Amino acid sequence: MATRDVENGPVLGTPDDFPDRPKRGGRLVVHVVIGVLVAIIAGGWGYVMWSMTAGGSEAPSQVITFEVLGPDRAEITFEVYKADDRVAVCRIRALDVDHAEVGSKEVRIPAGEGSKQLKESLDTSGQATSVHIQYCNLV
Repeated sequence: MATRDVENGPVLGTPDDFPDRPKRGGRLVVHVVIGVLVAIIAGGWGYVMWSMTAGGSEAPSQVITFEVLGPDRAEITFEVYKADDRVAVCRIRALDVDHAEVGSKEVRIPAGEGSKQLKESLDTSGQATSVHIQYCNLV
């Protein structure tokens, strides 16, 4: 087995060993174009995420209790935190043992009332095992 002397150069050669190979130019342009595209995509995604939460469009809420009153009825007590001059719309959902929706209801909290505790009942199409707030949005 022959050994190669390090002073003779790299094993695969250098670019000077291949004069017929075309010069590779334009790499900078490709990298700049890719960088600009990534920046545009990242900026667009950031804007979408920001616009979904900007302006305080969500009203914080929390479930205090819920009770299943029978195979066709459930009840929830929850609290919504909002400014006095804003209207909020909350959607409550009842789910069965398989996490399928068996009932839902939208509740409107008018302006003039700030943070408020509410007790709502909703009709269900089957036995509910849980009731939760899907969302509360300011309108």
